[in-house]
Amino acid sequence: MRMLLQVDGLRKRFGRRQAVDGIGFSLDVGEIVGFLGPNGAGKTTTMRMIAGYLEPDEGTAKIFNIDVAQERRRAQERVGYLPEGAPLYGEMTPWTFLRFVAETRGMSREAARHAVRRAAQDARLGETIDQPIETLSKGYRRRVGLAAALLHDPMLLILDEPTDGLDPNQRHAVRDLIRKLGEERGLIISTHSLEEVEAVCTRAIVIDQGRIVADKTPAALIDEHGSLERAFQTLTRGEERV
Repeated sequence: MRMLLQVDGLRKRFGRRQAVDGIGFSLDVGEIVGFLGPNGAGKTTTMRMIAGYLEPDEGTAKIFNIDVAQERRRAQERVGYLPEGAPLYGEMTPWTFLRFVAETRGMSREAARHAVRRAAQDARLGETIDQPIETLSKGYRRRVGLAAALLHDPMLLILDEPTDGLDPNQRHAVRDLIRKLGEERGLIISTHSLEEVEAVCTRAIVIDQGRIVADKTPAALIDEHGSLERAFQTLTRGEERV
């Protein structure tokens, strides 16, 4: 396996609150890592720093040895980031929306057309490509957001709550898609669903109070604690924080 991402000593403070406190881990191509932790544990802040949308106070994140903070543009060419609740334009079709996103990123019209076709295929948009986004199910809207993150064919995908709010059939379809995308890329997903971690992730990183408290396979956590739920309760406070 090729090392895709190396994170060392990431720290971020907001006012008096230490949101991230020395996060460090590595990720290889072909791995799907699940971030687990209570609300306010530092998962999204860590993802935003890795994706280059938030500068760390300390520490580094390197994608194929490119320092995200020092060479943000080069690094972001290799990262696709889907934040929770990513905005879409309901009156547009997926095709026009993705063309718009591609061209605002500086792609030529021809390059944008090619990128949209490939991303739509990777995200399995199918016949919905020409339907108004506002008429699509939540599952397909999430796929449109995923296609936007895939436009530049990144090696690292960072997905924040990719199945939140979806019904069981939609969750199953998106999880199947995540597994497929993880075959040739590295993925980080943040989720509150222990079932999702067990279903799609090769590793689970449990974060509490801005620190990693476990970094193991889901199977190893289950062996140690009896279940992922018990592992989560044991390793974290089991309460929400602001």
